[in-house]
Amino acid sequence: MPGIVVKPRSRIFHGHDWVYSSEVQKIFGDPQPGSVISLKDFRDRPLGTAIYNPASQIVARRISRRKQELDADFFERRLRRALALRESLGFSETVYRLVWSEADGLPGVVVDRYGDHFALQTLTLAMDQRRGLLVEALGAVFGEITVVERNDSPIRKAEGLGPRVGVLAGEWDGPFPVEIGGLVQEVDLLAGQKTGLYLDQLDNYAAVGALAAGKSVLDCFCNQGGFALHAARGGAASVLALDASAAAVAATRANAARNDLAVEALEANVFDFLKQAETEERRFDLIVLDPPSFTKSRKALGDALRGYKEIHLRALKLLSPEGILSTYCCSHHVGAREFLGVVADASVDAKRTLRLLADHGQRRDHPVILTLPETAYLKGHTFQCVGGF
Repeated sequence: MPGIVVKPRSRIFHGHDWVYSSEVQKIFGDPQPGSVISLKDFRDRPLGTAIYNPASQIVARRISRRKQELDADFFERRLRRALALRESLGFSETVYRLVWSEADGLPGVVVDRYGDHFALQTLTLAMDQRRGLLVEALGAVFGEITVVERNDSPIRKAEGLGPRVGVLAGEWDGPFPVEIGGLVQEVDLLAGQKTGLYLDQLDNYAAVGALAAGKSVLDCFCNQGGFALHAARGGAASVLALDASAAAVAATRANAARNDLAVEALEANVFDFLKQAETEERRFDLIVLDPPSFTKSRKALGDALRGYKEIHLRALKLLSPEGILSTYCCSHHVGAREFLGVVADASVDAKRTLRLLADHGQRRDHPVILTLPETAYLKGHTFQCVGGF
């Protein structure tokens, strides 16, 4: 098997599964893009098997510490293992992330399950070349299902891949309703944001909803209204949901009507709205900030941190004296300490003292590998303003 020799002190020797181009000491056997290769250390000792793409900054991603082929049996075994984990977590509905990339031993593969409907993303070249095997393996595990390809993520550009969306298996009859935690929402696997719903936030929606009774709530970057819907069901006095996407606002309104909940949804630039609300001296008892990632690379981290600080500063100025702020960051380029630092700096400038009520992360169907920090990306905190300090 062709492969590469990895330089000493590379991250793979510390438990990571990626090899960057700068960490390659030698290439042997003429490996082809998308092929399966062997990894060796500088003393010719085996490090396992990886997928290879010389066009990417991450030239190799390990799939096993042993010799392994990317065949139908491999994909079926990995899928069954991923399914066993999700079933052990005791979710009340079959709505969850079935495969979370390296955390499930399938680098670049994301599969979200909505009952008998599956959304598939293949974000690495080798997995994209074998998406037919992935679909076959899904059929072998689950029977007759619908598989929709949602390969429109910009992440694919780093692997030299273009966008592609379509139906790979089964029948697609358009958007369909799903019930999650007692709320019915419509899912559009072909056109919805991400792969339909923000599955990583499901537990956090419920946690914030439990704090909403009697409060005026502002849900910023609402997407399809996850936080807003739970706040309304939790007994909020009023709920205002904001998003710059007309489709997201329409979905929020439809979901509110579907569940007979009072939610006002407004198409607006959140930064502009917060600025105007400050001028008008508006106040809210509970504000949720769940923006899209402000950065796709470490190079833009400075600009992203300035953006996070501005939005927190403006939100804190709108909170009532003992108001609650629940805030989230989905960029793995922004570390947990950096994110907390931004909130702390904003609180100082806003002259508000914050007391931490809860920490939040991604749902358990998005497992984290200790030595792969990229598998842990969602950071969240709920704070309460403290008066009289």
